[in-house]
Amino acid sequence: MPKRVLGVGVISLGWMGRLHTQAYKALSERYREIDADIRLVSACDPVEQNRVLATESLGFAKAVADYHEVLTDPEVDIVSICSPNYLHREIALVAIEAGKPFWIEKPMGVSASESKDIAVSAAQAGLVTSVGFNYRHVPAIEKAREIVRSGRLGRITNVRCWLMADYASFPEGPLTWRYDRELAGAGVVGDLMSHGADLVQYVCGRIASVSALTDTFIPERPIPTSVGVGHSGWEVSDELGAVGNEDYVAMIVRLANGVVGTLESSRVSVGPRSEYSIEVYGTDGSLRWNFEKLNDLEICIGRENEFQGYTRVMAGPTFPSFERFQPGAGTSMGFDDLKVIEAAQFVQSVLTERQLAPSVADGWAAAEVDEATVASASDGQWHDVAPVTGRTTYDSDGPLWP
Repeated sequence: MPKRVLGVGVISLGWMGRLHTQAYKALSERYREIDADIRLVSACDPVEQNRVLATESLGFAKAVADYHEVLTDPEVDIVSICSPNYLHREIALVAIEAGKPFWIEKPMGVSASESKDIAVSAAQAGLVTSVGFNYRHVPAIEKAREIVRSGRLGRITNVRCWLMADYASFPEGPLTWRYDRELAGAGVVGDLMSHGADLVQYVCGRIASVSALTDTFIPERPIPTSVGVGHSGWEVSDELGAVGNEDYVAMIVRLANGVVGTLESSRVSVGPRSEYSIEVYGTDGSLRWNFEKLNDLEICIGRENEFQGYTRVMAGPTFPSFERFQPGAGTSMGFDDLKVIEAAQFVQSVLTERQLAPSVADGWAAAEVDEATVASASDGQWHDVAPVTGRTTYDSDGPLWP
C-alpha cells in the first residue's frame, strides 16, 4: 500500500523557515515510522534570492512571492508559518480558511488578542496545529517534566527561569522589525520570555498572575539598508531610529497550583550567549538545566545524603527522543535536532488527527503571560493572566509524546 503523500509549504525563508525545511527532510531518517512521503512543494518569500535558494538548494518544487499561492495550492497539505510576527495572524487565518494544518513560530502575532484569534479559529475549524517552542523538546527538559510531574521532588515550592542573550548587545546592530512595536509587539518579552513562560508552564503548571518591570537599554539603533537572515547579514546606514520595545524584563509570578517563581530575560546582556535556564525546587529535591549545556540535567533528590548536592546527568537513551539522534550519553544533540522533533510531532498530529504537538492554545497561553507582563510593567501592579480555552500541555501530567 503506497504511503500517504504530505505536500509541504513553507512561508518565509529566514532562519526559521530554513530550519523547518531541514527538519522536514530529516524525518525520513530520524522518524522512519512516520507513514508518509514528505514532499517540499512550495516556498514563499518576498526576497528573490531566497526564492532561488528554495528551488536550487533547499529542494522545493516551486517558489512564489505571495503566500496566498502556497495556501491555495492543492498540492500543499501542511504549512509552516515562519514570517515576522505582524504577519502571523493574517497568514494563519488564511491557512485556517483553506483548511491547512500549520506549524507556526512564536509569538503568535503581536498581541494576546491576535493569538486568541488564531487559536479559537483553528479550534473551530478542527485543525491540528503546532507552535515553535523549541526548548521544551530538549530530552533533558522532557525528563525534567517527567520527574516534576511524578512527584519525585516532593511538593514543588518555587521555580526560577531566565533567558539571557547577547544577540542585541551591540548598539550598532540594525533596527530591524524586531525593535518595532507595531511589527513585533513586545520586545524581549515576546521574543525570549515567551519561551520562558512556556518552559515554566510545561514543566510546572499554568502561570496565573505576574508582577513585572521592563527597560530599554539601547534606545536607538542604525537603520538597515539591506536585508539579512535572522540576526546577521544586515547592512546599516549612519542614520539612527528609535527602538520601540523593551530590552529587559524581570518578573515575579504565581502559578495556579500555588508554586511561586521568578523569571528574567535580556537580549542585550554581555557574557551569556544563550543562557536559557530553568531551576525547579521541591520539598524533596530540585533540578536545573541550561541550554548552553543542553544535554545535561543537574538533579538532587533527597535531603539525607552524606554527599548532598547536584548530580550531573548526561542525556542518554533513557531520555525521551535522544536515541533517535545519538547512540549514547556523551554524544551531544544540538538545536537543529529540536526542530526535527517539532516537525515529527506536527506531522504525526496531522496523520493521526490527534494534538500531539504543542498547540496554538499553548501559543495563546504564553501570549497571555506576555500580555500580563507588559501591562504590569506599565502600571506597576500585579496582573492576572487570562486563562485560555483549548488543549494546553500544562493540563496533563502524563506523557504527551511517545
